[in-house]
Amino acid sequence: MELRIGNGYDIHRLIFGRKLFIGGIEIPFEKGLLGHSDGDCVCHSITDALLGALALANIGQFFPNEDPETNGMDSKQILKTIHEREILSRSYSIINIDSTIIAQEPKLAPHIEKMRTTLGEILNISSDCLGIKATTNEGLDSIGQGEAIACYSVCLLKKIEIKIPDKNIFTGNENFNAKL
Repeated sequence: MELRIGNGYDIHRLIFGRKLFIGGIEIPFEKGLLGHSDGDCVCHSITDALLGALALANIGQFFPNEDPETNGMDSKQILKTIHEREILSRSYSIINIDSTIIAQEPKLAPHIEKMRTTLGEILNISSDCLGIKATTNEGLDSIGQGEAIACYSVCLLKKIEIKIPDKNIFTGNENFNAKL
């Protein structure tokens, strides 16, 4: 069985005048994350972890900041696109994902389960294969001062093995594979 592990990281500045999207959901707050897309650092770090597991370039190579078509893009769509075009097309499946969000505010604990459900639906995995935790930076640096939110993610992928029987189960003929 072939296994692949990847990690990802993303950080975005908090600013007034934008909605806050984290983990695929909108969270009520006075500030939102500044980014070319909607700035969802959880979706971005998971996307980079998936790409890293396959030794591919980072998210910016697939969705460049200079591309006007990706301006304001929903990060759930970015994650879904990478999952379908890169992970599934190469015959990999996700075993699990673990993400840690670092945010001084807002408090994210009440939103974790909805994030897990939303992201699980996008990636077609059970929410019990998707860990999301939130912590603060204890008042330290830009995150601790409430100026930014970051996320670290790791993922484990497995190559999907397709086994073709040596014998046609319907006719019993040998060398069934030779006819494919």
